[in-house]
Amino acid sequence: MTDANRPLRDVHVHDDDLLRDLGYKPVLTRRMSLFGNAAISFSVISVLSGCMTLYGFGLATGGPSVMLWGWITVGCMVLFVGAALAEVTSTYPTSGALYFMADRLGGKRWGWYTGWLNLLGLLGAIAGIDYGAALFTGALFNLQFDFAPTPQKIILIFIGILLLHALLNLFGVRLVSLLNTVSVWWHLGGVAVIVAALTIVPSHHQSAHFVFTEYVNDTGWSSHGYVVMLGLLLAQYTFCGYDASAHLSEETTNASLAAPRGIMRAIIWSWAAGFVLLLGLTFAIQDYAGTQNSATGVPPAQIFLDALGEGGAKALLLVVIVAQLFCGNAEVAACSRMVFAFSRDGALPGSHLWRRVDGRTGTPRAAVWLSVAVAAVLALPSLYSPTAYGAVVAINVVGITPAYAIPIYLRLRHRDRFTPGLWNLGRWGVPIGTVAVVWVVFVTVLFCLPQTRPPGKSWVSVDTFNYAPVALLVILVLAAAWWRVAGRSYDVPAVAANAEMAKIQEEII
Repeated sequence: MTDANRPLRDVHVHDDDLLRDLGYKPVLTRRMSLFGNAAISFSVISVLSGCMTLYGFGLATGGPSVMLWGWITVGCMVLFVGAALAEVTSTYPTSGALYFMADRLGGKRWGWYTGWLNLLGLLGAIAGIDYGAALFTGALFNLQFDFAPTPQKIILIFIGILLLHALLNLFGVRLVSLLNTVSVWWHLGGVAVIVAALTIVPSHHQSAHFVFTEYVNDTGWSSHGYVVMLGLLLAQYTFCGYDASAHLSEETTNASLAAPRGIMRAIIWSWAAGFVLLLGLTFAIQDYAGTQNSATGVPPAQIFLDALGEGGAKALLLVVIVAQLFCGNAEVAACSRMVFAFSRDGALPGSHLWRRVDGRTGTPRAAVWLSVAVAAVLALPSLYSPTAYGAVVAINVVGITPAYAIPIYLRLRHRDRFTPGLWNLGRWGVPIGTVAVVWVVFVTVLFCLPQTRPPGKSWVSVDTFNYAPVALLVILVLAAAWWRVAGRSYDVPAVAANAEMAKIQEEII
């Protein structure tokens, strides 16, 4: 009988034995199915969050042609990264995910720095996703109530969204899994509704020639090749967060198969849905300049308004906002599990607090509250600086993207230490992993380059400076400093000799 066909009780035993083999006592509740595991990564990727939030960026950095062809290209490359990461996840299905993989394959310091990059990337993701949801909520209120979306009002909406996500995550993984299941259908249905409305209702549409060949450069840079590369960032930013399937693996049944399959399914679903969404939006543009300079502050909202009128725009904005709320909720779940796991191994200040698990719900409640609290602090500078939100996005991307590549690189470098799991790439593991690492290095450097240049200036200004390299440097300095303080207390457990010995040790302790 294969693992996929085992009775549920036997699968739970197999999962817990594997976790004990990896050195951990099972404490989280396994209630998540394969579909639920894929759903959480699909919800975190959230094409109705990433594509919508950065659509205005795409209009300026290459325009329609770069957005559409860039989406196809980046999606293909992300499949390489996802497949290589899924293979390592199958061998090490733990809540710590990326840092645990790096520790096993490269040693303590590799695990330490990978963990800090991954954690700060996840925290930046919560801030970026929920602040984006607040911006779209402000646009809806602007249409409905003539609401002025000032930074002060947006930050209050943002904090309210964070509190909602914290409360939802305190009820346990069963509710999180249910919400993610609903999220999948909401996203797919939402994309279908938006594209259908933008296809059927407007009397005017852009031509296929415009959608697939129109090039627009409003960055201030003269190099077309450079601008095209910048335009890839819309897709790459959207394709972040599929490591959520790995972080929820200790709460997933048949995790060594379900978690890697969850990663791959989430990427493929998102790739298809995002392409359809970008097509629908771009064909429906009525006034390019007006869309870019929308009074709502959100270019997609202006597309809805021009194409469908105020009533239709409000309805579709509501669809997008609910999808973004699902996305942020899933990200809080993933980040809190990372906080729990990293604290379990003594890597965070106050680890004894953040690793506690509620006996009734099986949820790391303190880790949930820490995740939303730090995310709130990260977004507070948006009250004073228009570039602060870009810095938050930078924290997400330059933290989480390199963290994907580290365990893949170590799997290639130390092939003798890697034992393939139930889901593996066979002889294709090395070439696929090599392509994945090269791509991640490329996009990480790209995220650190200047994105816009003021008119008439030879270089960037304070307002157009890309803070991504600063964010990356701060992350590495913080990790290095805390290593000197607490590195000795950081201890990923040694692999148990076998499951039976692990059970005996667990009973003694």
